[in-house]
Amino acid sequence: MSDKETKNIPIDGEEETTMQEETAGSSPQSEFEAIGAERDAALAEIAQLKDQLLRRAAEFENFKRRTREEKDLLMKYGAEGVILDLLPVIDDFERSLASGKEHPDFDSMYKGVEIIYGKLLRVLENRGLRPMDALGKPFDVDFHDALLQIPSAEAEPGTVLDVAEKGYLLYEKVIRHAKVTVSREPDSISPEENA
Repeated sequence: MSDKETKNIPIDGEEETTMQEETAGSSPQSEFEAIGAERDAALAEIAQLKDQLLRRAAEFENFKRRTREEKDLLMKYGAEGVILDLLPVIDDFERSLASGKEHPDFDSMYKGVEIIYGKLLRVLENRGLRPMDALGKPFDVDFHDALLQIPSAEAEPGTVLDVAEKGYLLYEKVIRHAKVTVSREPDSISPEENA
């Protein structure tokens, strides 16, 4: 029997193989070449993934910068529409003041200011501002701030008797609570009984 035909002794149930079959498969050099090729492929994939990661990180940083710039511009120029709507009102105030200096007639001055006030309210109402109607309504902590309580026999307790400062809603949000005087039950002891 020659060396090429020598059979290996099976170990723990392994199939018998010939040396010729083993040597015919792959040489150690070709195994190293295969491992080197796999390593090169893995390194190329790592480089590609690293490049993708760097690109995504750069895109995200650019997105954050653009978003911050847009937010800054919105904060800076967000009121531009309202200001443009108010410029004619300012012009009207200036004309009214100039007219008041030339004509000391207070009635015409009052009517001019009244017209400008109406114009200003319309501009703000078009932007969603609404005044609250609180007088005679039940006191509501969501809409009113009570400045004072006054005993009243004519009104139900907890009714708004007077509005010191008007409240406003911007669409459905309260942007300023109405400052009000509220009724309470009259005192049971009269001032004459105390004397």
